[in-house]
Amino acid sequence: MRGWHDIVGSALGEGDVWIFAYGSLLWDPGFAYVEARPATLHGYHRQFCIYSYVYRGTPERPGLVLGLDRGGSCRGRVYRVAAANAIEVLDYLEDRERILYVYEPRLCKIRVERQSIRAICYVADRHHPQYSGRLEIEDAASIIRAGHGERGPNVDYLANTIDQLDALGVSDRGLKQLLAVVERGSG
Repeated sequence: MRGWHDIVGSALGEGDVWIFAYGSLLWDPGFAYVEARPATLHGYHRQFCIYSYVYRGTPERPGLVLGLDRGGSCRGRVYRVAAANAIEVLDYLEDRERILYVYEPRLCKIRVERQSIRAICYVADRHHPQYSGRLEIEDAASIIRAGHGERGPNVDYLANTIDQLDALGVSDRGLKQLLAVVERGSG
């Protein structure tokens, strides 16, 4: 596995930098970008597989957030960041996305329309203690229902992701089913 600085160096060597968004970066990137485009990543899928101890939960009552896990594909969005702003944006993302090092940054091939680009992706570290693996839907719903961290209720994270995917024309039945189970149990 190449280190973070190697990934950054490779990305910067190509001029502008592309960042792949599949969860909270869809609705709250937190950085300036030149353009955003729908995109597909092959080889990974979007999965609630990361216990959140800061943003959507606490160590005592973890939340659950998305990670890119092995297999399948994931539709989301890529942001193009101007080379002149890339170091600042990548430093910001290092602080935000790697707060407890549960995500591994990787430079992956992404399909954007009919072309292939390389983008930085944040992939779940399956060996990290916060990696939950695939949970039963009722278990995931229970965690999401109870989770609340620095960035608010865990259920808002799920709902915002669904809203942004819908806006991209991506209907994620699994996430919608999970939200229905979360809401059914909160009444």
